[in-house]
Amino acid sequence: MTGSGLRAIFLAERQMLLRLLTARTGNPDDAEDVLQDLWIKLETVAPGPIAQPAAYLFRMANNLVFDRRRSSVRHASRDTEWHDLQSAADEMPDMERILIARERLGHVEAALAALPERTARVFRLFRFEGMAQKDIAVELGISLSSVEKLLQQAYRRIHDRGRDIIAES
Repeated sequence: MTGSGLRAIFLAERQMLLRLLTARTGNPDDAEDVLQDLWIKLETVAPGPIAQPAAYLFRMANNLVFDRRRSSVRHASRDTEWHDLQSAADEMPDMERILIARERLGHVEAALAALPERTARVFRLFRFEGMAQKDIAVELGISLSSVEKLLQQAYRRIHDRGRDIIAES
């Protein structure tokens, strides 16, 4: 049986296929969609002999329903996970917290700008880029203890800068 022969069997068995698909999907509109997918899929069937073409079509239809169901479950699961990852309204920071965080970030950036270039670079690599201290030492060609000392200097300067700002207020 060739592809054109399968299409002829499809047309002859269309009503029976539609009943099967309606029973499997539970929805006549979904059954029509699967039937349309089956018709399109028949265009890509490799030519060759098929011993039982009607059974072959029914199996293809059944497989399409399972594929749709599996896809639907995956989409629902993905959407549920996406929804669960979203912050609830009460978890979102209010405007006051946002402004305070921006102000603090400005103070940290000002403190970093006042640091020597090497110290600021070590701090940025460690805190912002997430690079390990050992890797920073290798990249900059300095010892691990030097990286630790530079980080301490940066922390101290940021802390002192924050204290000075509070004292000015």
